[in-house]
Amino acid sequence: MPTTKLSPLSQTSAIVLTSTGSTDLVTGSLPFGIYTGSADFISGASDQVAYVYKKLGGDVVDIEITANQVYTAYEEAVLEYSYIVNLHQGKNVLSSILGNTTGTFDHKGDLKTGPSAVNLTYPRFQIGYGKKVSDTMASVGGFGGTIAEFSASFTPVTNQQDYNLQTIINDASTSGVDDIGNAVPFSGLVAGKRVIVTQVFYKTPRAMWRFYGYYGGIGVVGNMSTYGQYADDSSFEVVPVWQNKLQAMMYEDSIYTRTSHFSYELIDNKLRIYPDPGYWDFSELDRMWVRFYVDDQNAWEQNSNYTDGTQGVNNLNTVPFDNLPYANINSMGKQWIRKYCLALCKEMLGQVRGKFTTIPIPGESVTLNHADLLSQAKEEQTQLKEKLVEMLKEVEYKELVKYDAELSEGTATVFKGSPLPIFVG
Repeated sequence: MPTTKLSPLSQTSAIVLTSTGSTDLVTGSLPFGIYTGSADFISGASDQVAYVYKKLGGDVVDIEITANQVYTAYEEAVLEYSYIVNLHQGKNVLSSILGNTTGTFDHKGDLKTGPSAVNLTYPRFQIGYGKKVSDTMASVGGFGGTIAEFSASFTPVTNQQDYNLQTIINDASTSGVDDIGNAVPFSGLVAGKRVIVTQVFYKTPRAMWRFYGYYGGIGVVGNMSTYGQYADDSSFEVVPVWQNKLQAMMYEDSIYTRTSHFSYELIDNKLRIYPDPGYWDFSELDRMWVRFYVDDQNAWEQNSNYTDGTQGVNNLNTVPFDNLPYANINSMGKQWIRKYCLALCKEMLGQVRGKFTTIPIPGESVTLNHADLLSQAKEEQTQLKEKLVEMLKEVEYKELVKYDAELSEGTATVFKGSPLPIFVG
């Protein structure tokens, strides 16, 4: 059988990586084009071609990828670095920015609306989550907080001991006035929601009048208000204020224990007062006062009295971090990007060579190293990411505090052995 001599048009591969890149071709080859506005990024992507060419042995064997693939890998490497660093910084600041303004982003991850460049900002320490919890606990405990509290009052009726505070407060909120026609500050805020009563002012003003008035109070329960102030024209003592406060408490206990047994019980916003109103001059002229707040079960609503941040940052997803600007990535980050881009290029080259496991040549065949390239690429990418994550974890804010504490303690230990100077006046 006659043989045909082949005369190929080209003796070289159709796809071979060039030894240098071109800044003119970078922009048009990028799938996302996130950093095309940065001349430094374009230069870095172009220079990466020469780095990949040398590292993969382009001077010896053909590298079957294109410069465009290197540019693509360089963009991916920068985005991967931005992703890892942003995760690290997000964990650093999340507690302090919970409830703060979030943002909106385009498909590239760039910020459309919201605060700008916050991933490059060192925020003030706000203990956001702890403050949110303690604020609510303080409000529930009745010693501060930002939950709006209101006071309400009603006129007790002789021979009636039971009063439904939920109904009384809800009716006043609906009508806007209390039972005697005075406007209430919680008008329209209850609307059937449950109210939480935090305090009942059961004792009437007369109890305090009697404390400072005639026949009782500081003149009866431990006469210490004036004792000792003047004696023999030679000594002077001032009774501390807390002494009178203790006397007031003693007097109230005296009224409760020895005299009137004034008390109340509150179950499910149902108030029962003892004794029966009208007993012992507790007439209908007296008003009962309670303090309460509205238990709003909708945790998603923004408080109308102040900005409580329910519609702001709530987790890492809503942190207003966009892609790191290329100009703000330092030399350490740039070197990580070069190495990660090289690993990506190895992966792409391995994928390409995997399409042709062996190539026939006259009298023999060549086996390509796609499996080795893929294995190396995967291992290098994993190592680079793990090393970066580990390094960033070691410099989280909480770790820096521990380091400062150890440094301070170590410095103090060193100075313990240092002789102290002797002052000579």
